[in-house]
Amino acid sequence: MLVFATSDKGGTGRSVTSCNLMYRRALQGSNVCYVDFDFGSPTAGAIFQMPAVETGTDDGGLHSYLQGRVSAPLRLDVWSTTDRQNLVDQTAVAGSFVLFPGDKGGGEFSVGPDAVRRCTELFAKLDDEFDVCLIDLSAGRSHAIDMALEATAQPELRPVTARWMVFHRWTKQHIIAAHGLVFGDRGILETGLACGHDENDLLDSIRFVRTAILELDSPDLKYLRGAQAAWLETCDVELQAEASKKSLGRSTLLGQTPLDPVLQWREQLISTDDVANGIANVGTLTAFDDLARKLTDDRAWEGL
Repeated sequence: MLVFATSDKGGTGRSVTSCNLMYRRALQGSNVCYVDFDFGSPTAGAIFQMPAVETGTDDGGLHSYLQGRVSAPLRLDVWSTTDRQNLVDQTAVAGSFVLFPGDKGGGEFSVGPDAVRRCTELFAKLDDEFDVCLIDLSAGRSHAIDMALEATAQPELRPVTARWMVFHRWTKQHIIAAHGLVFGDRGILETGLACGHDENDLLDSIRFVRTAILELDSPDLKYLRGAQAAWLETCDVELQAEASKKSLGRSTLLGQTPLDPVLQWREQLISTDDVANGIANVGTLTAFDDLARKLTDDRAWEGL
């Protein structure tokens, strides 16, 4: 299965959430890979705490492969390469966990037929090898999204299940932006149709993920004054209405992640030890586990 992660804006938590979802899915026993298609900023290695590839690789990453400079992109085993020892200690029951980094300083690049062919071949090989392949795309309308849509429209990938997660923060600005990315001019649906996708099939493959959500009944918000709590509740009701109006309501919602101070200060994987030591909140880990399972739960992706 191919899962594409995208957002219309930076700062949504798309990459750190996606990294955590693949981490949790690997701990659940699946063989997974993370493909860093954030061409302008390939920094997944920093979230995985892999120092040699914090900002991409100097040694034949995805840019080099897609542009024809190497025959296969660099692949790194996360378990054996990460500096996070407490992640490695849990791998006895885990599946394989592989990172495909981008090139350091690679940047965005235009999409041509050769790049689409190489991309299609890569996706087909990864789908054969791994249970779940997550492709983290650049924010906004990007060459990375165009390439993913063109590749998945090719005959070789027609039988492969491809799903799209669109991340957004819980603000009116982000709701409007996420709607535009999917339904607007040159958005995912319009671009996908131009590539040869079926509109209904593509629409059914798209779900939204809300990030950094304030739980209004959380004990962590007990410091709020009465007027502040009431104002937040009013805002939440207004945002629910805006999301429904923009086709981002509950029927298209895959899940949401809570606001966690750890992730505000440091984009990292949340381990069981982090929760046990009181560093991260158990609700964050639970949300990541839930989303990781939903990636392959057909009930969460049934046609609307």
